[in-house]
Amino acid sequence: MTSFFEYTAGTTLLHRAHPLAKLLLAFSVIIAAFLTDKLYVLGALCIIILATSVSCGLFSQLKSLLSALIGLSLVMLIIQCALNRHGDVLALFITNLGLITGARAALRLWCFALPLVCCFALTRLEDLANCVVMYLHVPYTYVFTLMTAIRFVPIFSSEMKHITDVQTARGVEFDTTNPLKKLKLMMPLIVPLLVVSVRKADMIALAAQQRGFYLRQAHSCSKTYPVHLCDALLVSVGCCLIIAAILI
Repeated sequence: MTSFFEYTAGTTLLHRAHPLAKLLLAFSVIIAAFLTDKLYVLGALCIIILATSVSCGLFSQLKSLLSALIGLSLVMLIIQCALNRHGDVLALFITNLGLITGARAALRLWCFALPLVCCFALTRLEDLANCVVMYLHVPYTYVFTLMTAIRFVPIFSSEMKHITDVQTARGVEFDTTNPLKKLKLMMPLIVPLLVVSVRKADMIALAAQQRGFYLRQAHSCSKTYPVHLCDALLVSVGCCLIIAAILI
């Protein structure tokens, strides 16, 4: 199964846009979400993000993430309703202010997670790393560490699936619907997964050292990333979202 962090090829406007323009647009959506307290503005941002992901062919790739966000959003909503006792009681322990606060936190979670994930899915990580180093002058060591951590997400997911498949073949019931029992069964698998992770990290560090990792500078990249009109349009859209979040 394709991870939502893996690049998805395409010919849409966002696929062809400058990597830095897509990153700035993603952060603009996040900033706009934290600048506004209006539920309808947050809901509109979520709809825009989902519509953009559908137009770029990412919806099927984000299904697992969306299901996780729905569950986490419900948990956050329940916790906020239980802790916030101000306002008029609607039913049981639910108050109107608690419901509004919980809904605001849940929508902000969506506006925080989805833009960055879509940015990673629409951009090759090496292109994004090169642009951050070349244009933002972030040290390559930090960028490489972050991009390597992102690359490890699907690798660790695949390793965990392989380990669970082996344990299932030995008779362990990982398909149980009881979350506490499933968590208890997953805890012993952390040790072999940690061993595999340390081994892979050591191999990557050795390979990077042999290739002159510490000698790389901002001008070491030979690939160029020209800026087009559509890139300026994306940055303008991001600025408009921030201004709208402040004024509305």
